[in-house]
Amino acid sequence: MSTTEQTRAAIVAYINALQTGDIEQCRAAFTPDGTWTLIGDLPTSRTWTGPDEIFDGFLAQMISRFDPGAPMTLEVHTVLADGDRASAEWTTRATTVSGAEYVNTVVILFRVSDGKIAAAREYFDTAYADRVLFADN
Repeated sequence: MSTTEQTRAAIVAYINALQTGDIEQCRAAFTPDGTWTLIGDLPTSRTWTGPDEIFDGFLAQMISRFDPGAPMTLEVHTVLADGDRASAEWTTRATTVSGAEYVNTVVILFRVSDGKIAAAREYFDTAYADRVLFADN
């Protein structure tokens, strides 16, 4: 079990790696059987297990909806930790492949084990994401 300080440090390190695009460090932030669950009914909504599924499946599908030549930013609002649990809230800003502006705030609930992310559950406005990111599906 991770302490509050270890949990907060693990989540902050993960967010920093995500912000800088260091996908290898992001992968390393997860346990081998770590899960990422996207709540809702998007094409990517389900539970993804293990770093390969999370980053080569889920994240790759989401990122493919954005213009790779345009900046993507995460504005972190809060990171709260208590024991092995943490929550993070941030706003993602990007441009879609169709040129539309994308701005969506997410909340992710994390469980950390021995300094690594064991589980994440992500919540955001999936109706908005469906309209802006997946309208052509």
